This record gives sequence, structure tokens and C-alpha cells, in this order.
Amino acid sequence: MSTFDAAVPTAQPSLAARFRLPTGPIQFLGFDKDYWQLWIRGSALLALTLGIYRFWLTTDTRRFLWSNTEMLGEPLEYTGTARELLIGFLIAVAILIPFYALIFLLALTQGLIGQLAGVIGFALATVLGHYAVFRARRYRLTRTVYRGVRFHQTGSAWYYAIMAVLWWTVVILTLGLAYPIALSRLERFKMRNTWLGNLQGRFEGSAAGLFIRGLFMWLVVVGPLIASLVAFVLALDTALLRELISTNDDDALSRLIEAHPSVAFASAFGIGALIWAALAGMLLYPVFQAMVLRWWASGLRFGDMAASSTLRTGEVYGTYLRYIGWSMVFSTIASFVLILLGAAGAASLWATGVLDKEWFSSVGEIATAILGVIIYVAFALGYAAIYQVKVRLGLWRAVANSAGLSNPATLGTISSVGAPASPVGEGLADALNVGGF
Repeated sequence: MSTFDAAVPTAQPSLAARFRLPTGPIQFLGFDKDYWQLWIRGSALLALTLGIYRFWLTTDTRRFLWSNTEMLGEPLEYTGTARELLIGFLIAVAILIPFYALIFLLALTQGLIGQLAGVIGFALATVLGHYAVFRARRYRLTRTVYRGVRFHQTGSAWYYAIMAVLWWTVVILTLGLAYPIALSRLERFKMRNTWLGNLQGRFEGSAAGLFIRGLFMWLVVVGPLIASLVAFVLALDTALLRELISTNDDDALSRLIEAHPSVAFASAFGIGALIWAALAGMLLYPVFQAMVLRWWASGLRFGDMAASSTLRTGEVYGTYLRYIGWSMVFSTIASFVLILLGAAGAASLWATGVLDKEWFSSVGEIATAILGVIIYVAFALGYAAIYQVKVRLGLWRAVANSAGLSNPATLGTISSVGAPASPVGEGLADALNVGGF
């Protein structure tokens, strides 16, 4: 090293590098501890208010996520209120009461309509659910502000609902092969009706590209199921089907399987294929989710501005592994605390002479039932809080920090257009349990 080299001070890492802060055009700067506090407090209030506090918890969650997400140094702003969500939910419940009453009356009628009441109700609820999803998206967009400019959404919610039902029917009939096409069509409709002020959005994700990337995973998960189905069909013949239909004995199926080894093999193969599909699906789901999120984020456009994504599959796996680990720790600690409290309570009751057969036959059963409900609610809220912090927040951070933008100068041309939408759509989605963030 020369004297001149020694005199030059070593370059110090930047503040962002030292604190491991994101440095891209889109950044999420929120901390886990703040989100933990929000959800621990919210979970306790949820239990105390029998679920009514969820409107306030949802609003606080959105404000945390929005306000800690910055685009080109400017944070997003969520302007929705818990009061709006509560009023929208109450109006939605009033709308749904006649709907459920109609389905109930159809079930009481005689003939074909009465027999198909369940199917009719499911079909109508499915259409209504997709309608609510689109309307809820409109509400959330109009409560999202960037640089003083409001997002908004146009388009018919009923048209989207019918289109979504048709496409998802095709997806089911094709065993998932049509999923890339369905998703791209629905995203195109949503994005061309999405506006940031006067700047119209669009979606350019390729269905063919997503299909090619996901085909191997589809073959791994669904391929054995299809093979087992083909093997079972080939093992059957007309005489065997007639024999199976004509027999009323409960043990007829087992005897037929014993008499036809090929059917027994096909049945065993089918059971193994189902187990394999479940295990492979769980293991490959993070890979699939990372692939879809990259594809979706890279297809977003607003005018000349284009988004991109470098989301890594390992980041998605990490969120789920952290959730599993924290859930195991929570389960162990909570179970240990319950055992200690139960033992201490039983010892106290036994020492005071309260613990006897008469107590168990009267007060004990009621107390045990109430305690069981309290324990179930505590565990459910605990797992929900862990999921929010480790999965939802983790994925939000990973997607935001891995996003890129080209031609961001386009944002300098936007002007404010649009007005806040009604919260009824959000309330309807909440009532039908199809809502989201």
C-alpha cells in the first residue's frame, strides 16, 4: 500500500446499508415490534368486545402498512375510518338478510327448486362474493392517497363478478390449467379500471409466461391424481359397474375390490396420489406464491411507468418458516401455562373442599365449557396475530422492497380526480368473509 493510498480514508457504508434499510424506489420502513404491539393490543380488544373491535383493528393495520410504504420517498396515506367500516358492515347485513331469507324459503318449497335450493344459494353467494370483492377494492383505492392524489376505480362490479365466476369455473374444470389465463384476464379488467388521479393503470402480465413457469409444479401436484383417475377408469368395465350398482350390500364394494385386484391397485394408487398432492402442494406453495407475486408486480403499469419485481422465493419460504416456528413456540408456552394454571386451580379447589362430584355435575360442566371457549379464542387470536406479523407483514415488506420502477417521472404529471366510494362494498365483503387488505 502506498503512502497516498493510506492517506485516503476508507469509504464508510451508507446509513441505509448500516441499518439494512431498503434503498429501492419503493420501500417499506415499518418495524415488526410496532406491528406486534398493534396486533397484541388489537387481539385483546377483539376478545373483550366479542369481535366488534375488528373495524378499528383493520383501520389501524391499513394505516400502519400504508404509512410505512414509501414510493420515491413519499409515503402512502390511508384515509378510511373504522366508523365507515362499521356502517358499511351494518348496511351489508341488512342487505343480506332478505337474501338468506329467500334461500331459506326456496329450501322449503316442493319439487326441483327446493332440491336445488342449496346449489342456487351457493351460486348466488359466489356471484355476490366476487361483486363484493370488486366493490371493496374500489373503497380501499379511494381511501389511498399518494402525494395528495387519490386512487380510484371505475368499471361495473356486476360485470366483474360474472366474469370471475365464469373464469373460475373454467379453472376448476381444467384442474387449474386455465388459472394463468383467468388471473391475467381478471387483472387486466381491474387495472384498466384503476386510476391514480388522471393516470390510468393497465396490466401487461403474460398468461403464457405464467403458464410455462407453473406447468412443472402443476404436473408434480396434479399429475399423479390424473394418472390415478385414468388407472381407476381403465380398471373398471361395464359388467363390474352393473354389479356394483345392482348390489345393496354394505360390504359389496370391499368384495368387488378383493375380486378385482386392478381396482384395488387403482384405489390404493388414488389414495397415495391424494396424500402426495397434499404434501407437494404445501411444500411448493411458497414457490408458486413467489412466482405469481413476481409476475403480478412486474405486469403493473401506470401510463409510461412500469413496475418490476426481483422477489426471491427464499424470502417467501422464510415468512412461512418463521410463522411455523413462532406458532410452535406459542403453542408450547401457552400449553405449559395452561397446565400450570389448571393444576394450581384444581389444587386450590381440592384444598377448599369444593372439588367433588356434586360440583362437577352442576357448576363444573358450565365452567369447563366456558373455559374451553376462552382457551379456543385465545389460541385462535394468538395464531392470527403471529400470521399477521410473520406472513402478511413479511410478504408486504418483501414485495415492496423487491419492486422497481421505470419512468417514475410520469408521477409528476398526475392531477387529482375521483371521489371517495361508499363503504358498503367493503362491509359486504366483510359480511361474506371475502374481504382483505
